[in-house]
Amino acid sequence: MRLCSIASGSSGNCIYAGSDDTHIMIDAGISGKRIEAGLNQLGLKTCEMQGILVTHEHIDHISGLGVVARRFGIPIYATEKTIVAIISGGCAGVIEPTLFRVVRPDESFSIGNITVTPISISHDAADPVAYRMENGKRKCAVVTDLGVYNDYIIDNIKGLDVLFLEANHDIRMLQVGPYPYYLKQRILGDKGHLSNENSGRLLGSVLHDNFKMVMLGHLSKENNYAELAYETVRCEVNLGDNPYNAADFPIKVARRDELSEVINF
Repeated sequence: MRLCSIASGSSGNCIYAGSDDTHIMIDAGISGKRIEAGLNQLGLKTCEMQGILVTHEHIDHISGLGVVARRFGIPIYATEKTIVAIISGGCAGVIEPTLFRVVRPDESFSIGNITVTPISISHDAADPVAYRMENGKRKCAVVTDLGVYNDYIIDNIKGLDVLFLEANHDIRMLQVGPYPYYLKQRILGDKGHLSNENSGRLLGSVLHDNFKMVMLGHLSKENNYAELAYETVRCEVNLGDNPYNAADFPIKVARRDELSEVINF
């Protein structure tokens, strides 16, 4: 399998995951033109995508969804409440109803030779999910836009080869930054976003001997920066109650407007 971030952040999110025979997008929160350009760098085309997994209906995850789905007829996988929110919100435009496929947390389904399992998460959206993907013994997950994590989340992302994990903000930067009070409280709340510190703690809970890489994503432009996220997550792993050191495996940071390193596993 391979995993690559085409865009990641509050301005737009789109991730590619696939095998030799199956190609999937997770979210389409950037323009169709940028999606096509990113996939072209991977030697792929948008028309080759066999499904779009939507995590939730916020604009930074679906702004390009309607254009891509209409142009190429790609099936859209999302929870029922998310589909209703996409349709009623109108920001994705008119989408042919037959393109939608309803998914349910903890109920696995297949796209080509990849098994996908939605994982329920805590975020201020209709019915948001993360996604775990498996192809034979190869396993990865995309876990962003969650305010808190618990044993359920940990249990669902154990045993992975690769994890794409939110490290949205530095708590102190957010607290003293320019955001209005209500927005700060939203981000810090149980239905907000995962801080660098909590990202590192969650990572420490799921590490194992065969873990290959974590890529940190969905960084806030105003309340974080790549070096800080990287170092904070490393510190939390090193200080946490786990037998691992951050130097035992690669930690990468997905950039907002650039294709990430391609992770092959």
